[in-house]
Amino acid sequence: MENNNGSPSQNRNSRSRSPSDHARAQSPIPHGGSDPHAPSTHHHPAYSFSYPPGPYSYNYYPPPPLSPSSHPSLPHSPCSHRYAYTSLPVSPSPGSSSPGPPINRPPPQLVAFNRPLPRLDYPLSLGVPTTKRRPPPRLDYPLSPGQKSAYSPPHYYTFPYHQGPKSPGVSSQSSQSPISSSPRSPSLENVICNVQISDSKLGAPASPSAPASPPAPAAQTGPFAPHFAHSNSVPFHGRNDEFNGCSDKLSGRRRSTSDVGDLKTSPSVCNESPRNQSLQLASYKGSSLRALLLHGNLDIWIHEANNLPNLDMFHRTLGDMFGKMPGSPGKGNTSDPYVSIRVSSAVIGRTFVIKNCEDPVWEQHFCVPVAHNAAEVIFHVKDSDVVGSELIGVVAIPVEQIHSGEVIKGAYPILNSNGKPVKQGAVLSLTIQYTPIDKLVMYQQGVGAGPEYIGVPGTYFPLRRGGTVTLYQDAHVPDGCLPNLMLDNEMHYVHGKCWFDIFQAISQAQRLIYITGWSVWHKVQLIRDAGPTESLGHLLRSKSQEGVRVLLLVWDDPTSRNILGIQTDGLMATHDEETRKFFKHSSVQVQLCSRNAGKRHSWAKQKEIEAIYTHHQKTVMVDAAAGNGKRKIIAFVGGLDLCDGRYDNPYHPLFRTLQTLHKDDYHNPCFAGNTGGCLREPWHDLHSKIDGPAAYDVLANFEERWLRAAKPKGVSKVKGNAYDDALLRLERIQDFLTVNDVPSVDDDNPEAWHVQIFRSIDSNSVKGFPKDPKIAQSMNLVCRKNVMIDMSIHEAYVKAIRSAQHYIYIENQYFIGSSFNWSQTQYKDLGADNLIPIEIALKIAEKIRENQRFAVYIVIPMWPEGIPTGAATQRILYWQNKTMQNMYQTVYNALVETGLETAFSPQDYLNFFCLGNREACGIYENVNGTGAPPPANSPQAQSRNNGRFMIYVHSKGMIVDDEYVIIGSANINQRSMDGGRDTEIAMGAYQPHHTWARNNSAPRGQVHGYRMSLWAEHTGTIEECFFQPESLECVSRVRTMGELNWKQYSAKEVSEMRGHLMKYPVDVDRKGKIKPIPGFEEFPDVGGKIVGSCFGIQENLTI
Repeated sequence: MENNNGSPSQNRNSRSRSPSDHARAQSPIPHGGSDPHAPSTHHHPAYSFSYPPGPYSYNYYPPPPLSPSSHPSLPHSPCSHRYAYTSLPVSPSPGSSSPGPPINRPPPQLVAFNRPLPRLDYPLSLGVPTTKRRPPPRLDYPLSPGQKSAYSPPHYYTFPYHQGPKSPGVSSQSSQSPISSSPRSPSLENVICNVQISDSKLGAPASPSAPASPPAPAAQTGPFAPHFAHSNSVPFHGRNDEFNGCSDKLSGRRRSTSDVGDLKTSPSVCNESPRNQSLQLASYKGSSLRALLLHGNLDIWIHEANNLPNLDMFHRTLGDMFGKMPGSPGKGNTSDPYVSIRVSSAVIGRTFVIKNCEDPVWEQHFCVPVAHNAAEVIFHVKDSDVVGSELIGVVAIPVEQIHSGEVIKGAYPILNSNGKPVKQGAVLSLTIQYTPIDKLVMYQQGVGAGPEYIGVPGTYFPLRRGGTVTLYQDAHVPDGCLPNLMLDNEMHYVHGKCWFDIFQAISQAQRLIYITGWSVWHKVQLIRDAGPTESLGHLLRSKSQEGVRVLLLVWDDPTSRNILGIQTDGLMATHDEETRKFFKHSSVQVQLCSRNAGKRHSWAKQKEIEAIYTHHQKTVMVDAAAGNGKRKIIAFVGGLDLCDGRYDNPYHPLFRTLQTLHKDDYHNPCFAGNTGGCLREPWHDLHSKIDGPAAYDVLANFEERWLRAAKPKGVSKVKGNAYDDALLRLERIQDFLTVNDVPSVDDDNPEAWHVQIFRSIDSNSVKGFPKDPKIAQSMNLVCRKNVMIDMSIHEAYVKAIRSAQHYIYIENQYFIGSSFNWSQTQYKDLGADNLIPIEIALKIAEKIRENQRFAVYIVIPMWPEGIPTGAATQRILYWQNKTMQNMYQTVYNALVETGLETAFSPQDYLNFFCLGNREACGIYENVNGTGAPPPANSPQAQSRNNGRFMIYVHSKGMIVDDEYVIIGSANINQRSMDGGRDTEIAMGAYQPHHTWARNNSAPRGQVHGYRMSLWAEHTGTIEECFFQPESLECVSRVRTMGELNWKQYSAKEVSEMRGHLMKYPVDVDRKGKIKPIPGFEEFPDVGGKIVGSCFGIQENLTI
């Protein structure tokens, strides 16, 4: 048993006071290997490596083979000076104009009216229909000879209507005068909001082609008469930034188009002319559209739709029948429209639903990051129904028209699958502008310098300044287990002990202990190497008896039950019913929360959410001493649940701790059947502690969730029981500091942190999100079909990746996304639409084109936890393989584009790894005498005999450029990033004194120490090249280590492994093609195809 000699009061950032430390002297790493090809050990002068005698030999890897990429004459050769980083200017895209500020305009002004407000069936502040409507625009132009309709396949490009009268004699060319920018419009690079990723996949109609010269419509007079251009050059006018064409938000009508000012005289939001003068459609006649890369931000306004058809036929029939009965109201039901925005099969935005309205007014804004190859941006107008939704019609905007960055605006006919208008006068009014990534200043550096840097913009929680952060790897790190790392300012990096710190924080709490978890097990022992201690359950009960408020929010597994004393564990074995039963007669309050859908969701969507998705946040909040007799909040956030199977250390033993640290905590769900005498599943995770203002945002998340979960239902609701009394009102406690009063670390302190909290969560899981979409958008929430969503975790990852300048290091349990860009067309509608994989690949491609080095290291588990041959596991592996293939293909394409495909390979920039361990089984025989032994030919018996198993990577974190870190509960898949699926929480943090922008050199703060500590754990060594992770030398070296470790892991001869990092077991050729390694098509011992398999089932469970 390892002994913990650390003191709970140990200063994490204690300074080195010895002369040897001051002089940066160090002792060499013990050389325990016998490798004749081992490289000479390079020692960084800032490190003192004090490894314990033990199982590791730290310098046993041979040097990486020399590759053509290391030739000094090549542009990507390693830098001669250690910190000599090239920084070439970003070249603007050829032929593209520089777009001005985005069309991020204020909401429309209310218009006074002197009639009673209508009753709201859905509590919105806009878009409610009235009985009075304006006449629809005319679409009754004649058909040209040989046409079945004015639009025929394959493209359906819609012609915008004039929204104001056109002056006689003014040609389309005369309207191209520059427009001044609006001073009230915030810049697009400071706004990333309303990212929306998933939608039910309804097939889009075939795209009919635009006619060569559409005839003019019949003349129409009156205040609403449209002006429809009938030449290939289609002029049209749009709204100004005041939205003068908008009526009151409650009416569902718009003002007369005569009230809309001409664009030439109205202020604009762009410093270049919007594309209101013409849409040159002649180039599309008789030819298919060219797909272009949209990489940047799309700024979209969905204004309104007019004269929509009524698709509620069933409701309309009933309404007609009952409408004839005496005394029945005359009002009938009609369509419940909303708009879904799609780019390259991915849904990037969706408006809210307006009930019973054929002339809905949304005025909804979307600022969406995009990384899609697409020929068109498609707007699906849909009718929300009880079971799902029904497609009304489509408007499509060609990407070639928006790619230059000009503003496109107008009212467009809504077409059906045959290219015909769905109804005479049915139109959708919208505005759209694309800004390429090289025009967005916020992505042109990493963490910005100075107080003006606001972190990730457009999020629910702001950047909080002046806190402290502790970073953890694994549940416990024994003293002396990892090297002594030196940072800037002569600071030692202190390896935190996560569960020890949580135990101490709970023990010292005096006011409150709040815990959220996917699983919380009352029997778990948080401290295991310092003698017997009480379990988590007994600790919480004793604290509640002291008067501390103890509240637990635990996911309610729908497959677990406790009926009449008969208890079932459930498929996920989360112990939820067992934990509730343990605390039943105590003052500890446990809320088992199922992942419920809202009432406004369709029935099918409700059942899907309840059956598939979970509450996945893992947080602990307690009060702590703040000095002068005051109390404050500290919070723990990360990937570690307080349950069985999570306790581990950097050694990740298989057998040797089964009778000590893991005697009552055996966990290996990858085996089916008897596991007597079998090895455990090692566990690797990341976690953090936040002390400072950001901890109060973690508390706010808990309070919002508790108020939703504890809301009375059934009998309790009838009795009128209060449901918010359990939460302490901290503002009423005299000695408790508020978020504005909590002491913060001074900006001059080099150990200060700035922290921001991110979430994936929707209004069905929290109380407090507004129902009014306008208010919700002002709070940086995404307004989706029937729900408000905080999906800032996805925004944080995208922001960090786009801003990366040197390298990215990721550890995550899953890695699936960007399915819209997969090569196989049958999977483009899968729905794994998060941007993280494609953004990483495009970042590498960008650096290749700029002639700069960049490297990405991604660590994932060998296979998802579970039976490797199971259908769900195989599907996840299959989607993961498609994700990896798409990334490598993107990198290879960039090499070909720059003529570097013979000098470099995709793996010189991007590499995937997994973790594994091996122990000589004979040393630990009879370590587990409980349970029947497994059959001799079973996977568990073969794993035991070969003494090998994967280390399960449960981490959810990313480090960028040694200056920024994200740690939380969110996996890199659609479940975690969507916002409307699993609930998640994460923190993003940096030290302002340790950034590239401030120092103009590689940071050597706590984030750097954390990354180096993780690499020391995984590789068993520290080498000089690790200090320059973007260099080709480091990439080659780490990959070589991984290849050697995989050979040792997969060999027939059993030998103790000294490093755990293994190259993910697939072969990647120089063209980026992935295929199985010959002889290793399946995982050793346990089976299952490494590249996965798919049985043609597409569902949301595995993405």
